[in-house]
Amino acid sequence: MITDRQKRILQAIVEQYAEVASPVGSSLLAKVFNVSSATIRSEMAELEKQELIKQPHTSAGRIPTDKGYRYYVNNLSDTTPESPAERRAEKALATRVASGGVSEQVIKNAVDTLVELTHNLGIATIGDQLYMSGLSNLFGQPEFMNSGQVREVARLLDNLEPWLYEAAPNEPLSVYIGQENPIGRSAGCTLIVSRFRSNFSDRSYIGVLGPTRQSYRDVMSLVRRTGEALEEVLYA
Repeated sequence: MITDRQKRILQAIVEQYAEVASPVGSSLLAKVFNVSSATIRSEMAELEKQELIKQPHTSAGRIPTDKGYRYYVNNLSDTTPESPAERRAEKALATRVASGGVSEQVIKNAVDTLVELTHNLGIATIGDQLYMSGLSNLFGQPEFMNSGQVREVARLLDNLEPWLYEAAPNEPLSVYIGQENPIGRSAGCTLIVSRFRSNFSDRSYIGVLGPTRQSYRDVMSLVRRTGEALEEVLYA
C-alpha cells in the first residue's frame, strides 16, 4: 500500500514524464507539492522500494516502472471532467469517422485520426484486413533510437495481427504495458486496443502502439471513443 501523497507523487511523475520525456527530479515535485526536496526524496525512496519508480542512472530524477504505470492506469478516475482540448479532439474524431463513407475509408480515417491525436502508431483489424499508420511517429520517439530496441519493436509488429486474432481480447478497452505485452515483452511498448463490432466481424479492433511513456488518460479515452464510434457506424 502507498499513502495518498505517494499516490499523488507517482501520478505527477507519470504525467510529467509523459510530457517532457526526461526523468522527474525532487526539486520540481517539491514546488508542485509545496514541501521540501528532502520530503519528496523520502517519498520517492518508498515508491522505489515498491518498484513503482526507478532511477535510470546516478544523479538523475525518477521515471515510472511498468508496475508504476499499471498502478496509475488501474487507479485512473472516470469522474475527472474532460478538458476543452479533450472535447475538441473527440469531436474531431467523431466527425472524421462519420464522414468516411465506405467501411475501408471509415477505418482508415479512424486510424489516421488516432495517429494525429496521440502521436503513436495507429492500428486496426476488421475481418482479415489490417490497417496501420504512423510508423514514423513510433520510431521517432526517444525510447526507440537504438537499433536493438527498433528490432524488438519490429518483432512485435510482425506478430501483432496473428496475436490479436488468437488472443481476441474481449474487453471494450485493453491496455498492455511494457512486459505485459505477450508478443513483445522487451520492446518497451504499450498497446491500447478497443474491441468493436462490425458487420464483418464481432471482434474487430482499433488502437495504438507506442512507448510506455504515454498520456494514458487521454489516449485511453480516445481509443475507447473511437471503438464506440466505429461500432455505431459499421454495426447495423
